[in-house]
Amino acid sequence: MSGNKKSLKSVFRDYMAGKIKLEAYQKLGIMFLVVVFAGFFGWVYEMIFYFFDGGTGEFYMQGGNFLPWINIYAIGAVLIILLCMKFRKNPWLVFLLSTLVSGIVEFVAGWLVYTIGNGTRYWDYNTEILNFGNIGGFVCLRSVLFFGVSAVFLIYMVVPFFVYLAKRMSKRAFLTLAISLFAIVMVDEVYNILASKIFDWPDATDFWRAMGWKYLT
Repeated sequence: MSGNKKSLKSVFRDYMAGKIKLEAYQKLGIMFLVVVFAGFFGWVYEMIFYFFDGGTGEFYMQGGNFLPWINIYAIGAVLIILLCMKFRKNPWLVFLLSTLVSGIVEFVAGWLVYTIGNGTRYWDYNTEILNFGNIGGFVCLRSVLFFGVSAVFLIYMVVPFFVYLAKRMSKRAFLTLAISLFAIVMVDEVYNILASKIFDWPDATDFWRAMGWKYLT
């Protein structure tokens, strides 16, 4: 442990007041942890949502990785932190900005996959429940509102906790934790990109289907 033994409450208070000073390694480690957490958070959300949306009372595997992690949620979380962190004293502004950013990311990503992939869709709000405000199946009001609420959770609970860990743990312990988790996720991600796009290797979807899991199509 380092010599700075501030409580979680005091770290949160200083974080909100903009008084937290982080070293470069702490900022990097926090971002690594955010990437890991956000991808996992998105996987849990989709597992729960599609349990009800599927209408069969079954869980459907989500994402294209071996690990419970979905990359677009990690990308969105990083963008939200970069754009909204300086406005953290105003939760409503964070909510509005993150809702807008999430909607743009989701729409652009969905449209690009659909256009480049000749009609490929990784999600389609045209066929889902609670799809009010649906635009082309790429984005809907329910999704962006959920992402906005999730961003508030990220900025005001998740990030302060990771800041607390960065301040509480020794440099070696914190970097070991953050880099190890991030590296494991990235190896999984890169392997599945290469397996499905370049090499004729079995990917995560092949593995989970062989294990008896179903994917929504």
